[in-house]
Amino acid sequence: MKNKYNDNNMLESQLEDMNEGEILCNDETENVELIPYQDNPLLPEPNKQSQKSKELIPYDPVRAYLREMKNYPILSQEEEYNLAVQYKEKNDLTAAYKLVTSNLWLVVKIARDYEKAAHNLLDLIQEGNIGLMEAVKNFDPYRGVRLPSYAVWWIKAYLVRYIIANWRMVKIGTTQAQRRLFFNLKKEKEKLEREGFSPTPKLLAEKLNVKESEVSEMEQRLDAPDVSVDAPLKSDSETPLLSVLPAESDSVEDIISESQTKYLLNKALADFVSTLNKKEEIIYKKRLLAEDKETLQDLSEQLSLSKERVRQIENRIKEKLKKFMLERFGESIENFDL
Repeated sequence: MKNKYNDNNMLESQLEDMNEGEILCNDETENVELIPYQDNPLLPEPNKQSQKSKELIPYDPVRAYLREMKNYPILSQEEEYNLAVQYKEKNDLTAAYKLVTSNLWLVVKIARDYEKAAHNLLDLIQEGNIGLMEAVKNFDPYRGVRLPSYAVWWIKAYLVRYIIANWRMVKIGTTQAQRRLFFNLKKEKEKLEREGFSPTPKLLAEKLNVKESEVSEMEQRLDAPDVSVDAPLKSDSETPLLSVLPAESDSVEDIISESQTKYLLNKALADFVSTLNKKEEIIYKKRLLAEDKETLQDLSEQLSLSKERVRQIENRIKEKLKKFMLERFGESIENFDL
């Protein structure tokens, strides 16, 4: 199967032919296309007066970055392989640098697809470059896969994580499934509306192969605005929203109750030990209380008993303990288990 990024000679010749007003951009991730400056929606339209006076041309960081990117040629398959082997075997940072810089065009091309979600292309490119460096770090040249084909997944992962983390102050997607739903929900809604369907949560769930509750929850997250916990409850009130939110920590009553329960249980267990004989006490402490339980074989050798006899004594201790706890605490501890 032909690799989508194999035709490096064609891409390199395109980059060399780029004039000062061309950039790499395309909505399709499969191909790289050169779009003239005047047709590119990302850059401002130049005016005739500014072209005559270079001093009046506003500095465009995106254009400057893309112009600088032309200084790093795309590698051939053989050059890429040799550099990747050199980095993997000898940890040659110079080889890694060449691998990264030769694939900067790929980051720009993928970042263009996510520009509407993040609005700032340079921020996306910066984050995508981090993903590219991670791809180079983990790339295995012996698997027979080209670096761009492998790196595309790292770049996309870093872009998606950045958008999810910065789209709103409160994170709306933490799991991989939620991130997929975040990007696909609006797209599927628009598609259904174009086809004449009402995008109900049930229909969206069927199309996206997720639960209806997940669609409803994500819609609420997307539609609900962020609210500051320091904002007043009412316009004429100084009481902040934080004052009526439930505390995550346990209440004083719960803390005291838990402390008393632990004290009573520990005292009961201490009293229970006094009812055991010497062998039962050893088995109780080393099989039921110890974090690292001793084996039946070790205890059988220590107590000069068979393993089966040790097991029988252990079961008898458990029954005695349950009976003791029921007599001490009643039915409130009926589900006590060891």
